[in-house]
Amino acid sequence: MITIDEVSTLPQQVVTLSAKAAEMVRDILAKEESNTLALRVYVAGGGCSGLQYGMALDDPMDDDVLINYEGIRVVLDPESLRFVQGAEIDYVESLMGAGFTVNNPNAVSSCGCGHSFQTAEESGSARGCGCH
Repeated sequence: MITIDEVSTLPQQVVTLSAKAAEMVRDILAKEESNTLALRVYVAGGGCSGLQYGMALDDPMDDDVLINYEGIRVVLDPESLRFVQGAEIDYVESLMGAGFTVNNPNAVSSCGCGHSFQTAEESGSARGCGCH
């Protein structure tokens, strides 16, 4: 496992959390009975723009990048890292609902819901958004 302290070749901060997102993650983790869990941020194929974000509570794995962000452990697998490097995870509340969102500088286009995106590297044709 690579911890953020060992990652000296990365040109920018890997992933950050807004104050509101950090507060929500702390609240979620406090309700769990395990102190080994971390916030896993990952990217998977799918969604209406080609790639989609995912988040879950999970134990770190050997090949993960582990980020200690203000007392919150965030883990990413190496494949997902290349798509979200430099991104900020935020928590937003609106009339349409509340939830986590990712402000990703690597995304060249994203779905209206903000859950799927496309990068210049992984461009393709976007499909219709079925998220509304």
